[in-house]
Amino acid sequence: MSEGLVRAAHDVLIVGGGAAGLRAAIAIAETNPRLDVAVVSKVYPMRSHTVSAEGGAAGVIADDDTLDEHIYDTISGSDWLGDQDAIEAFVHEAPRELLQLEHWGCPWSRQPDGHIAVRAFGGMKKKRTWFAADKTGFHMLHSLFQTTLKYDAVTRYDEVFVTRLLVDDGRVHGVVAIGLFTGKIQAVTAKAVILCTGGCGKVFPFTTNANINTGDGMSLAYRAGAPLKDMEFVQYHPTGLPFTGILMTEAARAEGGWLLNKDGYRYLQDYDLGKPSPTPELRSMELGPRDRLSQAFVHEVEKGRTSDSPWGPIVHLDLRHLGAELIDAKLPFVRELCLKYERIDPVHELIPVRPVVHYMMGGVHTDIDGATPLEGLYAAGETACVSINGANRLGSNSLPECLVFGARAGRAAAEFASTAGPAPAVVEAQAADEVRRLERDLLAAEPGAERTSTIRQEMQATMEDAAGIYRTGPALTKGLDRLRELQDRVGRVGIADTSRSFNTELLAALELANMLDIGECILQSGLQREESRGAHQRTDFPGRDDERFLSHQLAYRNADGTVRVESLPVTITRWPPGERIYGR
Repeated sequence: MSEGLVRAAHDVLIVGGGAAGLRAAIAIAETNPRLDVAVVSKVYPMRSHTVSAEGGAAGVIADDDTLDEHIYDTISGSDWLGDQDAIEAFVHEAPRELLQLEHWGCPWSRQPDGHIAVRAFGGMKKKRTWFAADKTGFHMLHSLFQTTLKYDAVTRYDEVFVTRLLVDDGRVHGVVAIGLFTGKIQAVTAKAVILCTGGCGKVFPFTTNANINTGDGMSLAYRAGAPLKDMEFVQYHPTGLPFTGILMTEAARAEGGWLLNKDGYRYLQDYDLGKPSPTPELRSMELGPRDRLSQAFVHEVEKGRTSDSPWGPIVHLDLRHLGAELIDAKLPFVRELCLKYERIDPVHELIPVRPVVHYMMGGVHTDIDGATPLEGLYAAGETACVSINGANRLGSNSLPECLVFGARAGRAAAEFASTAGPAPAVVEAQAADEVRRLERDLLAAEPGAERTSTIRQEMQATMEDAAGIYRTGPALTKGLDRLRELQDRVGRVGIADTSRSFNTELLAALELANMLDIGECILQSGLQREESRGAHQRTDFPGRDDERFLSHQLAYRNADGTVRVESLPVTITRWPPGERIYGR
């Protein structure tokens, strides 16, 4: 193998250092302390995107709430595309995970009597969202990270980017990765690999996601032969800042914020967000599900009732009536973000917002324990699709999903690794091939005719046009043709920077190739789903079609690089498909 290759071996390798990855590491260490665990992260773990989650984490704890109500809200929110066995397991385990997190140091906000405070969230008919002011993800990630430090068996590879899974005869044996600081190429073998790399929001131009969210784990699994599930379902959050895409958390609306059009009118009263809630305090228009609030925004644009901005049409989020005391106590980060990025104070001024891409309901196809169809490969968090989210995720379900299924994937991977054998010799040849490819791109490439930034911008514009809040068959087809052209062009990108340390030009090119794969899966899956369900709205097929499409879609990569889509039945246990009902 190349002299530039550094080799290491572990029992279990986790790719991604956010909430799902760190929870998986803890679960492995608790399940079998003799196992050697490695966490490979593109960034220092405390810079993982979990840190930006604001609103809270759902778990049944209030006296007037029940597990069945949370299960039903999640199933209904998924537009009946969530697997009900996975949802039941998730809802039952979420409160235990959140309590465990408190024991590890997460400072949940409290009621005056000392009990855990919960707030309302969109699509939830009861108050069940735990929160730590509006910095929930920050505190959760701190607690998880600090807990991992007590386990000597956990080794971290910070600022290391994985480029390939090592696979032989349908089984995963490790990865090849680049150390971003050193430029050294590493082959890290493992008996089991867990992908926890988060979402892929940067496929789109306006997103709440950080620049690191480029679908790396999804693309790794897809290229290795594992299918991606339900990729057509892309969640737009209705309240992102128009220029940066930074999230104005749903907690702002949970605490009583209003959405106003250019006339100062609470326009959501004009839209069908579901039947009224029996709970009076939750009959709030702003607490409808995210997909329907984003769709209502489009209709406001069509009616000419939005305001213009340099970044497209906007509406306004109004928190002024909440007062400084409440905002500083429960929404301090919202105020901080507005002051820093918009130079406005929400105590006195309106916040400009627009829908922005927020979350991928789809991801790597897994079972209820995080196992993929490739032996030895697991996934958890937004990278994975169990699926509990179906066609639309309810706000505050994603953080406990990282905990519940991160723990499940960790325990399953630990059991697998406890009896698995070492990597075969053929894996070394695969690693050598990847080293040669990366060395050629890193050191021997000449400046090409194409630039990564240009192709990335064209890709993002294509995705916005083809797979926005509303879609059509012709637009999806046109988008696919365009992406295939871009995939041809990306092969002509040359890396002018030949330096070893933090070669961001090389990293951007590798990420772009990942995003083009993901974009094609989104568009091809969207083209084949000829119905409107949740976040996937086809104006040429406006109705939900349970007869033809009450099923998941699995996107496989063909040998020639094209996408093949197959169907998989949705698991129904106790709740047959029905009408989506929300608080209003």
